[in-house]
Amino acid sequence: MDSKKKIPVNTVTRDIKNLAAPTGNIYESVVILYKRANQIAVAEKKELMKKLDEFRGDRDTMEEVFENKEQIEISKYYERQPKPDLVAISEFENGELFYRKAQNENPIDNTNGE
Repeated sequence: MDSKKKIPVNTVTRDIKNLAAPTGNIYESVVILYKRANQIAVAEKKELMKKLDEFRGDRDTMEEVFENKEQIEISKYYERQPKPDLVAISEFENGELFYRKAQNENPIDNTNGE
């Protein structure tokens, strides 16, 4: 995630017509946003877990876990980041997302054959 972007950290009211405009269908737009937000969340979780695993030791006691200030700072940094859904919406609105419709290889023929 690029931290240079101006992404709001709070919820912003948006016009549903503007979200539906790129796809022509609000439901398709919502699915695209959901999938992108999920990608971002999974990537952030992997990154966070990788950083926190560096602090994990074989003999950590409860006092060591609670007193590790570096670990707490890393966790707080990720808590302050914009939520994945807000990042996805920002990318969508700025035309930064690539998406395509899946093509059905065997289209259903609804004609009667006449």
